[in-house]
Amino acid sequence: MKLLGISGTIIGSKTAAAVDHVLREARKHDASVETELLDLKQYTVQFCDGRDPSAYTGDTKIVIDKIAEADFYVIGTPIFQASLAGPLKNLFDLIPVSALHKKVIGFVATGGTYQHYLVIENQLKPIAGYFRSYVAPSYVYLHDSHFNELKQVADPEVIERIERLAQELVFMHKRLKTAAD
Repeated sequence: MKLLGISGTIIGSKTAAAVDHVLREARKHDASVETELLDLKQYTVQFCDGRDPSAYTGDTKIVIDKIAEADFYVIGTPIFQASLAGPLKNLFDLIPVSALHKKVIGFVATGGTYQHYLVIENQLKPIAGYFRSYVAPSYVYLHDSHFNELKQVADPEVIERIERLAQELVFMHKRLKTAAD
Protein backbone atom coordinates (compact mmCIF):
# COMPACT_ATOMS: atom_id res chain seq x y z
CA MET A 1 0.00 0.00 0.00
CA LYS A 2 1.99 2.95 -1.34
CA LEU A 3 1.03 6.57 -0.72
CA LEU A 4 2.85 8.91 -3.07
CA GLY A 5 3.14 12.54 -2.09
CA ILE A 6 3.64 14.92 -5.00
CA SER A 7 5.03 18.40 -4.50
CA GLY A 8 3.93 20.01 -7.74
CA THR A 9 6.38 22.89 -7.92
CA ILE A 10 9.99 23.52 -8.82
CA ILE A 11 10.53 26.45 -6.43
CA GLY A 12 10.22 27.00 -2.71
CA SER A 13 9.94 24.46 0.08
CA LYS A 14 6.61 25.03 1.83
CA THR A 15 4.55 22.82 -0.47
CA ALA A 16 6.95 19.88 -0.09
CA ALA A 17 6.98 20.41 3.70
CA ALA A 18 3.18 20.31 3.82
CA VAL A 19 2.93 17.20 1.63
CA ASP A 20 5.64 15.47 3.64
CA HIS A 21 3.73 16.27 6.84
CA VAL A 22 0.69 14.43 5.46
CA LEU A 23 2.90 11.46 4.56
CA ARG A 24 4.31 11.30 8.09
CA GLU A 25 0.83 11.42 9.60
CA ALA A 26 -0.35 8.62 7.31
CA ARG A 27 2.53 6.42 8.50
CA LYS A 28 1.67 7.26 12.11
CA HIS A 29 -1.95 6.34 11.48
CA ASP A 30 -1.08 3.03 9.77
CA ALA A 31 2.44 1.60 9.90
CA SER A 32 1.75 -0.58 6.84
CA VAL A 33 1.58 2.51 4.62
CA GLU A 34 4.71 2.93 2.52
CA THR A 35 5.29 6.57 1.59
CA GLU A 36 7.43 8.47 -0.87
CA LEU A 37 7.75 12.17 -1.58
CA LEU A 38 7.99 13.00 -5.28
CA ASP A 39 9.33 16.55 -5.25
CA LEU A 40 9.25 17.89 -8.81
CA LYS A 41 12.11 20.20 -7.86
CA GLN A 42 14.37 17.12 -7.88
CA TYR A 43 13.53 16.13 -11.47
CA THR A 44 13.89 17.60 -14.95
CA VAL A 45 10.47 16.86 -16.42
CA GLN A 46 9.86 17.56 -20.10
CA PHE A 47 6.91 19.61 -21.28
CA CYS A 48 4.02 17.51 -22.49
CA ASP A 49 4.06 17.48 -26.29
CA GLY A 50 1.18 15.10 -26.95
CA ARG A 51 3.12 11.88 -27.45
CA ASP A 52 2.17 8.67 -25.73
CA PRO A 53 3.31 8.76 -22.08
CA SER A 54 5.33 5.56 -22.61
CA ALA A 55 7.50 7.39 -25.19
CA TYR A 56 9.09 9.74 -22.65
CA THR A 57 12.55 9.00 -21.28
CA GLY A 58 14.80 10.11 -18.42
CA ASP A 59 13.32 11.92 -15.45
CA THR A 60 9.98 12.29 -17.19
CA LYS A 61 9.63 8.51 -17.52
CA ILE A 62 10.76 8.01 -13.91
CA VAL A 63 8.10 10.45 -12.65
CA ILE A 64 5.33 8.96 -14.82
CA ASP A 65 6.26 5.44 -13.64
CA LYS A 66 6.31 6.45 -9.95
CA ILE A 67 2.83 7.89 -10.30
CA ALA A 68 1.47 4.88 -12.18
CA GLU A 69 2.91 2.47 -9.58
CA ALA A 70 1.50 4.21 -6.49
CA ASP A 71 -1.77 3.13 -4.90
CA PHE A 72 -3.00 6.51 -3.66
CA TYR A 73 -1.81 10.11 -3.47
CA VAL A 74 -1.52 13.40 -1.68
CA ILE A 75 -0.87 16.14 -4.21
CA GLY A 76 0.35 19.59 -3.28
CA THR A 77 0.72 22.83 -5.17
CA PRO A 78 1.49 26.42 -4.41
CA ILE A 79 -1.09 28.83 -5.77
CA PHE A 80 0.23 31.35 -8.28
CA GLN A 81 -2.01 33.92 -9.97
CA ALA A 82 -5.09 32.15 -8.55
CA SER A 83 -4.17 28.85 -10.20
CA LEU A 84 -2.21 25.66 -9.66
CA ALA A 85 1.51 25.68 -10.43
CA GLY A 86 2.57 25.09 -14.04
CA PRO A 87 4.79 22.08 -13.27
CA LEU A 88 1.82 20.29 -11.68
CA LYS A 89 -0.44 21.11 -14.64
CA ASN A 90 2.26 19.76 -16.95
CA LEU A 91 2.44 16.60 -14.86
CA PHE A 92 -1.32 16.10 -15.16
CA ASP A 93 -0.94 16.48 -18.93
CA LEU A 94 1.85 13.88 -19.05
CA ILE A 95 0.30 11.02 -17.10
CA PRO A 96 -2.17 8.63 -18.67
CA VAL A 97 -5.72 8.68 -17.31
CA SER A 98 -5.30 5.07 -16.23
CA ALA A 99 -2.56 6.08 -13.76
CA LEU A 100 -5.04 7.78 -11.41
CA HIS A 101 -8.23 5.94 -12.38
CA LYS A 102 -10.17 4.74 -9.31
CA LYS A 103 -7.38 5.81 -6.95
CA VAL A 104 -7.75 8.08 -3.92
CA ILE A 105 -6.29 11.59 -4.00
CA GLY A 106 -5.97 14.17 -1.26
CA PHE A 107 -5.01 17.78 -1.93
CA VAL A 108 -2.79 20.29 -0.17
CA ALA A 109 -2.20 23.85 -1.36
CA THR A 110 -0.08 26.72 -0.13
CA GLY A 111 -0.53 30.40 -0.84
CA GLY A 112 -0.16 33.97 0.22
CA THR A 113 -3.85 34.95 0.42
CA TYR A 114 -6.67 33.25 2.27
CA GLN A 115 -8.96 33.16 -0.77
CA HIS A 116 -6.67 30.89 -2.78
CA TYR A 117 -8.10 27.79 -1.09
CA LEU A 118 -10.79 27.94 -3.79
CA VAL A 119 -8.27 26.62 -6.32
CA ILE A 120 -8.66 23.20 -4.72
CA GLU A 121 -12.43 23.28 -5.20
CA ASN A 122 -12.51 24.93 -8.62
CA GLN A 123 -9.45 23.50 -10.36
CA LEU A 124 -7.91 20.49 -8.61
CA LYS A 125 -11.08 18.54 -7.83
CA PRO A 126 -12.35 18.81 -11.43
CA ILE A 127 -8.99 17.53 -12.69
CA ALA A 128 -9.33 14.54 -10.34
CA GLY A 129 -12.82 14.03 -11.74
CA TYR A 130 -11.40 13.89 -15.26
CA PHE A 131 -9.07 11.09 -14.13
CA ARG A 132 -12.05 9.36 -12.44
CA SER A 133 -10.23 9.44 -9.11
CA TYR A 134 -11.76 9.38 -5.65
CA VAL A 135 -11.14 12.62 -3.76
CA ALA A 136 -10.78 12.74 0.02
CA PRO A 137 -13.45 15.08 1.42
CA SER A 138 -10.94 17.05 3.48
CA TYR A 139 -8.14 19.08 2.00
CA VAL A 140 -5.60 21.39 3.55
CA TYR A 141 -4.89 24.95 2.53
CA LEU A 142 -1.89 26.56 4.20
CA HIS A 143 -1.29 30.30 4.28
CA ASP A 144 2.24 31.63 4.68
CA SER A 145 1.38 32.46 8.31
CA HIS A 146 0.84 28.74 9.09
CA PHE A 147 4.59 28.06 8.80
CA ASN A 148 7.34 28.89 11.27
CA GLU A 149 10.67 30.54 10.39
CA LEU A 150 12.08 27.11 9.45
CA LYS A 151 9.24 26.69 6.90
CA GLN A 152 7.66 23.88 8.90
CA VAL A 153 3.92 23.64 9.50
CA ALA A 154 3.39 25.21 12.91
CA ASP A 155 -0.28 26.15 13.24
CA PRO A 156 -2.07 23.66 15.55
CA GLU A 157 -5.38 23.88 13.66
CA VAL A 158 -3.66 23.19 10.34
CA ILE A 159 -1.77 20.27 11.87
CA GLU A 160 -5.13 18.85 13.00
CA ARG A 161 -6.48 19.19 9.43
CA ILE A 162 -3.36 17.44 8.10
CA GLU A 163 -3.95 14.56 10.52
CA ARG A 164 -7.58 14.31 9.41
CA LEU A 165 -6.61 14.29 5.73
CA ALA A 166 -4.02 11.54 6.33
CA GLN A 167 -6.60 9.41 8.16
CA GLU A 168 -9.17 9.91 5.38
CA LEU A 169 -6.67 8.93 2.69
CA VAL A 170 -5.76 5.68 4.42
CA PHE A 171 -9.37 4.88 5.30
CA MET A 172 -10.68 5.53 1.78
CA HIS A 173 -7.90 3.59 0.10
CA LYS A 174 -8.41 0.55 2.33
CA ARG A 175 -12.21 0.55 2.01
CA LEU A 176 -12.24 1.06 -1.74
CA LYS A 177 -9.56 -1.58 -2.26
CA THR A 178 -11.55 -4.05 -0.13
CA ALA A 179 -14.72 -3.27 -2.08
CA ALA A 180 -12.94 -3.84 -5.40
CA ASP A 181 -11.43 -7.20 -4.36
